[in-house]
Amino acid sequence: MRARWTLVLGFSLALLVGVGAWVGVSALGGDDPRSPAPTDGDFAITASYRLTPDGALDPSPDERAQRVWDDFVRVATPAFVRSDVTTYRVGDDAGSDTLAYVISDDDDPTRWAFAANLAFADDPRLLLTTLVHEYAHLLSLGVDDVDTDASTCDTEWTGAGCLSADSDLQRFAERFWAGYDDAPARDNLDTDVGTAFYAAHEADFVSDYAATNASEDFAETFATFVLEPEIVGDSVLADKFRYFAELPEYAGARERIRAEFSLGS
Repeated sequence: MRARWTLVLGFSLALLVGVGAWVGVSALGGDDPRSPAPTDGDFAITASYRLTPDGALDPSPDERAQRVWDDFVRVATPAFVRSDVTTYRVGDDAGSDTLAYVISDDDDPTRWAFAANLAFADDPRLLLTTLVHEYAHLLSLGVDDVDTDASTCDTEWTGAGCLSADSDLQRFAERFWAGYDDAPARDNLDTDVGTAFYAAHEADFVSDYAATNASEDFAETFATFVLEPEIVGDSVLADKFRYFAELPEYAGARERIRAEFSLGS
């Protein structure tokens, strides 16, 4: 069970490692799960599927949509998906630079809807990076991680409340963001602001979008931690990798995903 952001947490094509785009969304329309719906996360949703108690999708997706879903389940594990995800939405828009996003379920804000842009489904590495990025958002926003009753806070603002002081994402923000005197605001969504910050501290981030805010830095860095060789030595990036390596949930996820997708030792 997970507390939810009120904004979409997404993944854009703009960078090789990945970009998280936060954008407002409309609710799905119509009763037919296959009917077109309003644009969510910068690509139009063309089909929506509900997760059944046994982990299947209803109705059954076509081959490409099923393949992306199967990879998402491999990344997040069947047990996590059954517990935390209710809905799978797809679009097919090569003109959009949004690859995927997660958003709170329309009917149950303690669980997730996952959406994927199938236009980019045939690039295995990009798809896997996208899925791991989204999984990082899911892992870092548990019920115990967010105070949804708060409207202002001294910790990071999630869009739906304040991060708990002992949450993994809050500790990450304190460890890696508090020392800058030129960091973007904690709720920054402006990619130009993030890009300028990145330009001043390029060695500290895995991508320029990671410099947008602490949550995207968390997700971007975790995806790189999972998919790339470990970084050692004395640097901010090495310290960020060590941060994840010292958390059993994240370190275990790295080893499991690398084994599942045959990424080597």
